[in-house]
Amino acid sequence: MDLHGKHIIVTGGGTGVGAETAHTLAKAGATVTIMGRNAETLIAQGLPYQTCDVTDASAVKRAFDAARDQSGAIVGVVANAGAAETAPFARMTPEALQAMLSVNLIGVANVWQAALPDMKSTGWGRMIAIASTAGLKGYAYVSAYCAAKHGVVGLTRALAIEMGTTGITVNAICPGFIETPMLEHSVANIVEKTGKTTEQARESLLTGNPQKRFIQPAEVAGTALWLCSDAADSVNGHTLALSGGEV
Repeated sequence: MDLHGKHIIVTGGGTGVGAETAHTLAKAGATVTIMGRNAETLIAQGLPYQTCDVTDASAVKRAFDAARDQSGAIVGVVANAGAAETAPFARMTPEALQAMLSVNLIGVANVWQAALPDMKSTGWGRMIAIASTAGLKGYAYVSAYCAAKHGVVGLTRALAIEMGTTGITVNAICPGFIETPMLEHSVANIVEKTGKTTEQARESLLTGNPQKRFIQPAEVAGTALWLCSDAADSVNGHTLALSGGEV
């Protein structure tokens, strides 16, 4: 899985899965540029970076142009930036729905569109979205998030067909609950709203996982590494569930 000579962008690269993925790809020889909204967390990774909000298409284009000027043509994108908010459907506001769609779905489209010209010119490319099992099934109290992640899965499958003869593959990784700061936020939210202990809250999130454990960032990063490699040339339009058998 030698990625020398490949310039790959990882969004949401300052923490969690994004940071783990960026370093994994860099260790395999790729030139990695990380992107995110918080310059401080990006700088802490010690990798080339550009700040941008993936929901702003013009800002994404500027960041990709700058990354290209610095490190060459972009032939891989791991669209990892995302967010999750919880609320019963009856109390979900139009603004909350739009926010989930903007960062989790439109953000993926923005970064993939920004990278597409380079990939077409090169005749090789990897578009990867870090989606979720919420793109493959429903979960209560996160209907907006589920809608956005289902959208990512649909986008992935449609674009994979369009790119079929171009040398560009398009895939989504769909993890279950991952041991990251976002998970801790979810646990804290359950504790606050239900009165459960932290341990009880964590156990409640594992009820659907046959392995009864959280997914580790390194597992997601390793899957992204494989998808970026030549070993995955024929993997296209796939949604890889990392869920211990949940889906």
